[in-house]
Amino acid sequence: MLTTQRKQLILQRLAAQGQVLAKALAEELGTSEDTIRRDLRELAQEGKLQRVHGGALPASAAVADLGTRSTVSPADKVALGRAGAAMVKPGQLVLLDGGTTALQVARHLAPDLRATVVTHSPTVAVALAQHAHIDILMLGGRLYRHSMVNVGAAVIDAAAHYRADLFFMGVTGVHPQAGLSTGDGEEADVKRALSARAAETVVLASSEKLLAASAFVIAPVNTLAALVVPRGTAAATVRGFKKLGVSVITAA
Repeated sequence: MLTTQRKQLILQRLAAQGQVLAKALAEELGTSEDTIRRDLRELAQEGKLQRVHGGALPASAAVADLGTRSTVSPADKVALGRAGAAMVKPGQLVLLDGGTTALQVARHLAPDLRATVVTHSPTVAVALAQHAHIDILMLGGRLYRHSMVNVGAAVIDAAAHYRADLFFMGVTGVHPQAGLSTGDGEEADVKRALSARAAETVVLASSEKLLAASAFVIAPVNTLAALVVPRGTAAATVRGFKKLGVSVITAA
C-alpha cells in the first residue's frame, strides 16, 4: 500500500472509530509499527490528528484563533452558554475562562443576577460589563492574543486569592482516556490552577471538542462536576464519560 493510501485509511479510521492503534493497524496492513508511527507523525505535523501513546486521536478543530472559532458551531455555543448561565446562582463567585462559549455564558447571565465573576479574559470582561449587578474581577498577566486571555505566573498567583463556587473551563479537546486538553501549555497551566480554586469545574463542550485531543493535558475528565453537551449528541459519544462517573448534561 502506498503512503498516501495508508494515510487516507488512517484518517478514515479516525473519522469512523475515533482512534487508531499503531500496532493493530500495522498487523492489519502487514507493515511495521515504525511505518505507521511515521505516518501518524507526518499527519500530526499537518494538524490532521493528535498523536497519543500507542496511536492517535482526532485533532480538535477548536485550536484555531478566537476569531475563527467564533464561526464553528455557533448555534451549539449559544445553547451551551445559556445552559452554563443557568447554573450560576445569586451570590456565587464564579471563575469564567476565555473563549467563544464563555462569551455566550457572559451574554446569557440573567440581567438581574447579583454575583461575582473572576476572569482572565478581557473579551469576556467586556461582555460581563453589560450586566449592572455583576462584580467583575480580572486576573492580569501576559495577553495571549490567540485566545484573548491573560496567561503566566501573575494569573496563577492572583487566582490563589479566590475560592470559587464554579469554574467554567474552556478546552479544545474532551476525551475519556486523553482527558481535558488545550493547544497551549501556558493556557493549560492557568486552567489547571483555576480549577484547583473552584468547588466545581464544568466544561461546556461543542461537538468538535468531543472525543478530540490537543497537545497539552489539563486534567482527567473525572475531575469535572459536569460535562454539558449539545442537544443531539449521540449516546455513543458520551458513553465513555458516563462510565467514568462524569455527569453529562444535554443543553436545551
